Amino acid sequence: MRKKIVAGNWKMNLSFTEAEDLLYEIVDQLANKPVEDNVDIIIFPPALYLELASDAALDANIYYGAQNCSEYDNGAYTGEISAQMLNSMDATHVLVGHSERRKYFNESNQSLYNKIDQALSYNIVPVYCIGEQLEDRELNRHFDVIKEQLSEVVFKLSEEEFSNIIIAYEPVWAIGTGKTASPEQAQEMHEYIRNLIEKNYTKDIADKTYILYGGSCKPSNAKELFSCKDVDGGLIGGASLKYSDFIELIRIAETV
Repeated sequence: MRKKIVAGNWKMNLSFTEAEDLLYEIVDQLANKPVEDNVDIIIFPPALYLELASDAALDANIYYGAQNCSEYDNGAYTGEISAQMLNSMDATHVLVGHSERRKYFNESNQSLYNKIDQALSYNIVPVYCIGEQLEDRELNRHFDVIKEQLSEVVFKLSEEEFSNIIIAYEPVWAIGTGKTASPEQAQEMHEYIRNLIEKNYTKDIADKTYILYGGSCKPSNAKELFSCKDVDGGLIGGASLKYSDFIELIRIAETV
């Protein structure tokens, strides 16, 4: 039985003081009512705040990770952050291939594969993000886009390697737009992804793979989304910046 995962991607938001306040509001809420064993929590703050997140993780049952990592191990790559560095800070997860990284930083499939390889080399769980543009869905090629994003990157991994990643499906047309895929649309795509995993690996691996939904998930729609058979929680954007919303999403995940 897969757990639910509630992961908060803060993106490029919050001052240090705001980040500290948010983290400790979350920690205080979880201290008053610890999270159930059927839910894992992950926080993805800006890299500057990873040490702050590590301090908070000591006080609550949460994981933390980075929003990106370099495809290189070390060297003269000014401004980059390596998986080795993340490992040295005890980071547990890293986002790879978020649609904003693909769009604004032109990340290629080969670069994403390299990043995942780096993360796995340092025992960091990659959360690999995939998703289609609105045009892709309107032209009925959304399944083809998802298949390519999987085939060109994570399906190159061995069974053992693939077993240590998380998939996050994020319909790009629903990120930060207020639009959300219907529960039926989300389930359809998550089931499709799980079936592709089974075809490329095994049913056991497919059944154990966590597939998160990302795309304007908030307390008002989370229960319907999280109740879908193949939706294992959410990669949360805007709602993760408000402690009350984020805690409510965690409590919803505990009940479905």
